[in-house]
Amino acid sequence: MTAALLDDTPAGPETAPDALAGFTIGVTATRRREEFAALLERRGARVVRAPAIRLVPLAEDADLLSATRACLEAPVDDVVVTTGVGFRGWMAAAEGWGLSTGLAAHLARARLLPRGPKARGAVRAAGLNDHWTPPTESCDEIKRHLLEQDLRGRRIVVQLHGEPLTAFVAALREAGATVIEVPVYRWLPYRDPSPLRRLITQVISGSVDAVAFTSAPAVLAMLNAARAESLEDALLAAFKGPVVAACVGSVTASPLADRGVPVIRPDRSRLGSLARLLARHLPEHGVTRVTAGGHELEIRGHAVAVDGDLKPLPPAPMAVLKRLAERPGHVVSRGELRLVLPGAPSRDSAEHAVEMAVTRLRRGLGPAGIVETVVKRGYRLACRRPDDR
Repeated sequence: MTAALLDDTPAGPETAPDALAGFTIGVTATRRREEFAALLERRGARVVRAPAIRLVPLAEDADLLSATRACLEAPVDDVVVTTGVGFRGWMAAAEGWGLSTGLAAHLARARLLPRGPKARGAVRAAGLNDHWTPPTESCDEIKRHLLEQDLRGRRIVVQLHGEPLTAFVAALREAGATVIEVPVYRWLPYRDPSPLRRLITQVISGSVDAVAFTSAPAVLAMLNAARAESLEDALLAAFKGPVVAACVGSVTASPLADRGVPVIRPDRSRLGSLARLLARHLPEHGVTRVTAGGHELEIRGHAVAVDGDLKPLPPAPMAVLKRLAERPGHVVSRGELRLVLPGAPSRDSAEHAVEMAVTRLRRGLGPAGIVETVVKRGYRLACRRPDDR
């Protein structure tokens, strides 16, 4: 939902100012990405910017002009407005063609069905009255609302939002309606694909804790980019595992939900609400708390708080710490630790790589005695267990 409002006004329980400290979040948005990234960074997050798509206006496009003229050929009964930016773009293009007066008159006599508040705002800004908006901001609910009526002989305009609404349009036509599809803009891959490719690699390796999506086309662009590199299965596995997929609304979430990926999304389809949701979810579900060597550890994505003092760690020491924290107080062999190190060092260099990672981990933690060496066996966090004597 690219037209989501920024809206960082309080809604629901507030979060601590540094709630996202120690977490890394990928942002795939193109529009308003800096404002959204600022919302996350203000809460302490490290943000990876990887725009996935770009919006291409169709003001010069023959298909849009043809659809507009089709709307003017006869009275229109219903108009489905899917996005505010798309509706405003359509009105601007019609004005450029000298068709705005006639188009506005046709729309004024129709029932306008905006998908959400942003689309409704665009309708009202054009001096038109909206008829009904679905509570869920979902095209499926608009479809159900229309199909509850007799659509035989009705002319229905559907403003597209960057990609075809094939099932939506087919259902209306099967019910007897004449449907005019209005392609106001389309989505294309972002000009520089390298940031998105890097983010895909980071998701698969677990270097990011969450990815925030603000449009369904951005989700599809990431999946397509991963598929082109034969990485789609690995990407989906990561989203089904440790990496959180956070979507601004149900439309954005649908491509992931269709593939069995668990998705979190806010009650309100706003970027501010999405930022607040991440600030609540990651500290609750993405933190491991242990006591080791008499110190309280709070292990986050790329950092650990030692007695409340946040200490960022490089990937290798962090990987070792997370593995040791899976079973606090239990010995983890060097062979096991080798497997979690980034780049999976060879057996010949494994022992040295593990020793270096442990050394850097101890240095990064600060206080001595948190990580213990168990001679000829491996390492463990200095935690008391029930069988300790």
